[in-house]
Amino acid sequence: MPNIIKIFSGNANQKMAVEIAAHLDLPLSQADVKKFSDGEIFVEVKENVRGADVFVVQPTCTPVNDNLMELVIMVDALRRASARRITAVMPYYGYARQDRKVAPRVPISAKVVAEMLMAVGVRRVLCMDLHAGQIQGFFNIPVDHLYAAPILLGHISKEFKDPVMVSPDAGGVERTRAFAKRLNCGLAIIDKRRERPNECEAMHVIGNVKGKTAILLDDMVDTAGTLCSGAETLLAEGAKEVHACCSHPVLSGPAVERITNSVIKTLVVTNSIPLRDEARECKKIKVLPVSNLLADAINRIHNEDSVSSLFV
Repeated sequence: MPNIIKIFSGNANQKMAVEIAAHLDLPLSQADVKKFSDGEIFVEVKENVRGADVFVVQPTCTPVNDNLMELVIMVDALRRASARRITAVMPYYGYARQDRKVAPRVPISAKVVAEMLMAVGVRRVLCMDLHAGQIQGFFNIPVDHLYAAPILLGHISKEFKDPVMVSPDAGGVERTRAFAKRLNCGLAIIDKRRERPNECEAMHVIGNVKGKTAILLDDMVDTAGTLCSGAETLLAEGAKEVHACCSHPVLSGPAVERITNSVIKTLVVTNSIPLRDEARECKKIKVLPVSNLLADAINRIHNEDSVSSLFV
């Protein structure tokens, strides 16, 4: 069986797919992915994939449903064209925040997405900084979970001396502690509490930030409300200045305007999600590429080498 690797891309983040293919010294494989006038998605694979090891680069970012359907239909087309193995490369996993039941009669949508991908023929998933690690358990196929930590840590250690890493909520403490340990610096946590219904959340900082450069760390920034209010709380507690880092710049709704008008000095993100024009023009937002990291992981998967050794 021929040991051929092919990289395909939907419309979600073609620039990243081109960078990944270039790092692997491969051309980006050709597929026609477009919409009919009624919004239906049409896919035509333009080259032979019989017996090939195929990787489809498609983060399911905004518009989430369109990009998810593109991925699903591309995988079906490739499976019917006799691809040997199809790996979904999803740097950003849409619906990841719906990973459990938080109220009666609500779905676990992250599980639904996993079932869809397996049903159409995905045989491996490559993702980065999942919102919840347990999403890996929703799949009955191998999931390779990458981390943007090496890229973000490199930036922080280069730009800041003796910072304090801050988790914007209790859920992100484990991630933030890992960064603080690697940087050999302090750790702080923002504790949010709503004392009574319809009252604003009170924010308290656990840890010492006085006179220090505080760096807020999260896996994603969506509307940026929590991030910006957390930055104000840190300054009120005596932080010298506040910066922020995240893997996935969702930046929906008023996010860019909030960041522009906030006390946050810089927001460092990765290119797991392409920035819209408004965000690209924001001077506070800096993008670090993770294309090479994804390309190295793809190469290791294809050659049946260890992926976890990338992070040792």
